[in-house]
Amino acid sequence: MIPVEFMLALSAILFFIGVFGFVTRRNLIAMLISIELVLNAVDLNFVVFNRYFYPAQFEGMFFTLFSIGVSAAETAVALAIIINVYRNYHSDQVNSIQNMKF
Repeated sequence: MIPVEFMLALSAILFFIGVFGFVTRRNLIAMLISIELVLNAVDLNFVVFNRYFYPAQFEGMFFTLFSIGVSAAETAVALAIIINVYRNYHSDQVNSIQNMKF
């Protein structure tokens, strides 16, 4: 069995890679992927803490499934927004959509 410390270290690495990617990237798709990395780190924490504190129960698994569902809905909405921005501005860069006026 993999030690808890390794899984928490992997979760922390995923989280910081996601935050770094979100802060440094200017492409909307890359920013969305970075947000998904952060959400995956949270899901991994749910599972690890569930297995560590309550090994016979499945609450962490259910929270993870709920979080995956919410992140799938968030991704669908974000992709719809990105497609709409690309159609209007012909670019998927953040700095090209600074003045969003209707």
